[in-house]
Amino acid sequence: MIDREWWTQQWLDLINTYRFKKRLERGWQYAREGKVLSIKFPNQEVIAIVQGTDPKPYQVSLGLDTLSDEDWDYVIENMSQRAVFSAKLLAGEMPHNIEDVFAAAGKTLFPLSLSDIRSRCSCPDPKNPCKHISAVYYLLGDRFGEDPFVLFQLRGRTKEQILTALRQRRGTNKEKNSQLKVENSPTANSKLPKVDRFWEYNQQLESSLVVIVPPPSSETVLDILGPIPLATNPTATSSKSSPASDALKQHFSKIYQAVSQQAVLAALKLGEGD
Repeated sequence: MIDREWWTQQWLDLINTYRFKKRLERGWQYAREGKVLSIKFPNQEVIAIVQGTDPKPYQVSLGLDTLSDEDWDYVIENMSQRAVFSAKLLAGEMPHNIEDVFAAAGKTLFPLSLSDIRSRCSCPDPKNPCKHISAVYYLLGDRFGEDPFVLFQLRGRTKEQILTALRQRRGTNKEKNSQLKVENSPTANSKLPKVDRFWEYNQQLESSLVVIVPPPSSETVLDILGPIPLATNPTATSSKSSPASDALKQHFSKIYQAVSQQAVLAALKLGEGD
């Protein structure tokens, strides 16, 4: 028993569903005898030249319904979600569950019956498939085994188009995943403060939130310095005060309070101006 790839066997099983077995047998004999002189795949069609009993060879054409651009975008998007699809196809193998991504789009990769294959032969035989078409059917199974992308091409996308689209989609998905990882990283959403600007605040303060807190005590720098020694009072010391020094200290206290208030007002105005 010949060990064939599963997708090749699936194609042959489809052919063998044809009830007129004699036609299939003659087609298989034509294929083995080399009666199929050439087989090409222009665009989404199969064009073959088959030598029959007539001296002039017959031309056979085969085709499948192609998928729309929208359907292909959906299929390739689903394929790009699974790395095994790209790996298998690049290795020249058809993924076993390839029909899943086509079914998700409401389509199929393999034809469901021979009636889904558009076939035409220039021979006078009115039956379809004739032995010339049957011979091409069998050879197509071999071609699918050599290159599974032939079946994709008959559905509307070449090998280059599919692989390019898969690379682009997988590259985009990697970028999205990388961006998602960065955005979800512990430091991505946290703004680290700049040391040289740690004490700066350039936003305008909400007036309702501004509270002027009085100093914890009424002691000022004048109180800390103590009595003011005056030259006119040689007996005055740093620990004793005189009426003159007390009067001067009171005068300085008023000035100190006025300057403090102006400083606070100036600071508030500066905040409002920012």
